[in-house]
Amino acid sequence: MGDPAPASGIERRPEETLRASAVSRSFEGVQALQDVTLELHRREVVGLVGPNGAGKSTLVNVFTGFDLPSSGTVELGDRDITGWSAHRRARSGLTRTFQHSRSLRALSVRENVEVAALGVGVRTREARRRAGELLELLGLTDLADARAGALAQGDERRLGVARALVTEPAFVLMDEPAAGLPEAEVPEFAEVVRSVRDDHRAGVLLIDHNMAL
Repeated sequence: MGDPAPASGIERRPEETLRASAVSRSFEGVQALQDVTLELHRREVVGLVGPNGAGKSTLVNVFTGFDLPSSGTVELGDRDITGWSAHRRARSGLTRTFQHSRSLRALSVRENVEVAALGVGVRTREARRRAGELLELLGLTDLADARAGALAQGDERRLGVARALVTEPAFVLMDEPAAGLPEAEVPEFAEVVRSVRDDHRAGVLLIDHNMAL
């Protein structure tokens, strides 16, 4: 008989490194990624900047299991996770944000964060506690009961970060998190990114073409 599952249901080990090795991905003859090697450590922020169509989002998808590489490997610590599903990777400490909101628009801000935790096996009481802490950290407490579909874009971006952080990940991949934000809000969002690194001790891969971020 194997070891019992952890109380939270999350497959968690103290991984310190996320690595893509010689990763390539092509779509019907179009080479989106070619022999990409990238290593990310916990408690650091790595920025990846490039024009639209350069393959940045494809790399995030390959890292997080929303797509599989044509060749190459993805490793979390000493584990080869290349063939793992996105859900299993999330349970193991690898989460992401999206260019376009994937919040449940009919639910409240608080419910969205709680649902993200429950989806990876966090128990209800713990999910509520984590959600409350994150809403305070990200300046969303006053909007906790607001419907997610009614949020301003900056608040929607913060909600996406809260949903990613509620699983207490080792690594967060942010896919163009400042896209569409007014320039005046970009420095404030940069503070959110620093909080992910400093307060949550996570490694952050930040993909954007906004050099101000």
